[in-house]
Amino acid sequence: MTRLALDPRTEATITIAWVIIANKPFYPFYVWWLVGDGVGISAITLASIPFFLAIPLMAGKRPFAARLALPLIGTVDTVCETMVFGRGSATLLFLAPCMALALVSFYAIEKWWQRAVACFIFACFAISWWEIESPIFVWTSDQLATLLSINAFAVASLMTLIAIRYAGVASSPDLDGKAASQ
Repeated sequence: MTRLALDPRTEATITIAWVIIANKPFYPFYVWWLVGDGVGISAITLASIPFFLAIPLMAGKRPFAARLALPLIGTVDTVCETMVFGRGSATLLFLAPCMALALVSFYAIEKWWQRAVACFIFACFAISWWEIESPIFVWTSDQLATLLSINAFAVASLMTLIAIRYAGVASSPDLDGKAASQ
């Protein structure tokens, strides 16, 4: 299978994936520095790096799969982190960038995929909201407040990056008039 020329949305997807990959290793250090406890348990968040790394690696041959994978992997990662940190840490806020990616990652002819991803993200939110209360690691209320601040700032930063990176991206694919998924 030959490498395809990347469409603008896939290029943007790769950028976002690389930023996530580059920032993931620092999260346990943020927890250690700002929270003072839980660095070991927060290292669990590093387990998702290979999944995010698969996105840029598959993009050359399967651009649609890469664009589909980013919000899905982000959603599963968010749910797993919510299990570790609990609802009070505001990790569920990371579903907002996942939903933003569902909005900007697909072309019009991929609208059913877009709808399915949006429904998946919402279902994961609802189930997590109802089912995940207590975290795996017990945090104090002050620690949870700090985690909430870290996560809220990270979500705002990621949403800003998504908005900036996808700004002006073509509304239709430039692959001989066909979407990469078709």
